[in-house]
Amino acid sequence: MHHGLKGAIGLLLLAGSSLAIGQAANEPVRDTAVENIGAHYQTTYVFQRKPAFSANYSGPNSLSPDAERSYTLTAGAAFGARPWRDTELYFDPEMALGLPMSDLTGLAGFPSGELSRAAGRSPTFYRQRLFLRQTWNRGGGSEALESGFNQLASRVDRDRFVLTAGNFSLLDLFDDNRYAHDPRMQFMNWSHMTYAAYDYAADARGYAWGVAGEWYAGDWVLRLARMTVPREPNQQRLDYQIFKHYGDQVELEHGHRLAGREGKLRLLAWRGRGLLAKFDDALALAASSGGVPDINAVRTGVRTKYGLGVNVEQDLGRGVGGFVRAMWADGGTETESFTEADRSLAGGLSLAGAAWDRAEDVLGVSLAWNGLSQARRRYLEEGGISFFIGDGALNYRPEAIVEAYYSIAVGRKLWLSVDAQRIAHPAYNADRGPAVVLGLRLHADF
Repeated sequence: MHHGLKGAIGLLLLAGSSLAIGQAANEPVRDTAVENIGAHYQTTYVFQRKPAFSANYSGPNSLSPDAERSYTLTAGAAFGARPWRDTELYFDPEMALGLPMSDLTGLAGFPSGELSRAAGRSPTFYRQRLFLRQTWNRGGGSEALESGFNQLASRVDRDRFVLTAGNFSLLDLFDDNRYAHDPRMQFMNWSHMTYAAYDYAADARGYAWGVAGEWYAGDWVLRLARMTVPREPNQQRLDYQIFKHYGDQVELEHGHRLAGREGKLRLLAWRGRGLLAKFDDALALAASSGGVPDINAVRTGVRTKYGLGVNVEQDLGRGVGGFVRAMWADGGTETESFTEADRSLAGGLSLAGAAWDRAEDVLGVSLAWNGLSQARRRYLEEGGISFFIGDGALNYRPEAIVEAYYSIAVGRKLWLSVDAQRIAHPAYNADRGPAVVLGLRLHADF
């Protein structure tokens, strides 16, 4: 590691809390609203229980019809430093432990966004993020950025270009949504943290190396990024041949006002390229040999996949906000980094508790619908098994998820949430389910 970066991280570790100092390394920043060093911390515990449900049959990657429990515990920090004006460095270490239901198989919309970090009962420590952010201000008036996780308090121009490079998550920048994005505070299901059909470039925990650019111009934002992909689908080891195997995405965002209330519209296009298997190739091989289709037998070449999505959020007044997400993906190729969905639609409402004198509480209700391409459907119908799903047969129906949560502010920076989910047709199979998942979540950040 470069000696300058070691020094910055050392300062961050000594800081231990959010603070501002009056002198930056290269150029003084005298604005008292500007942080030069900051630190934030979080911990989240999630417990979920699934009662037994009916199933006509089960396969190797089925959600178990028996009653099950799962839990996760994560704890981490976000350290930031501003070595000189308009440049920021961030480092996030994290610890995770936990056990998922059914070894994290049998669903597309898994019931907790924390499950991808679960690695058993023993704590696992890892680097979550390590990246640089450079801002070029271009005028157009200024706005304040508040101190938060991976965000030092500062003032920036409304017209600006921001470059992010290093180890981070695409969901830090892309497909943001005010009401459905953070499974530690909002809806817990994977189908609400982003588009279920968004096979975004990432390792098994959701992070990758790469570079992203954001061009802000008034109410418009254009984002572009190229990121590394895993060496094998849904695995932790990344492929650093970023000019050969990669994930590209472009997003256009527009902020608007309807009836005087703020909202945003985002359009997202993505393309992934890696060593992947095509479902049609697996089906053709099985037809010629008389066996069961197996994507592991045809993962022999570089394949490209892509998708298009739209994301809308809107303040509806009186503490109520709504959102809708929809995405179509080509679906001819196996999942590379996220979950097994080729079509996804989700929407819901978020109600702030001020209406009942609980200003920090939030009530959320949502519905998600996930679907499959024809090629993936045929593969599963013929008994094929993929990374997350495979019942040995398939009576296809879209996977439909209803979720409701209530987040209770029980102290300063401490929230307790109760959550209920009903998942119809787990893994797209009308011969199984519905499954109900009940959960409790305790989250603290400071």
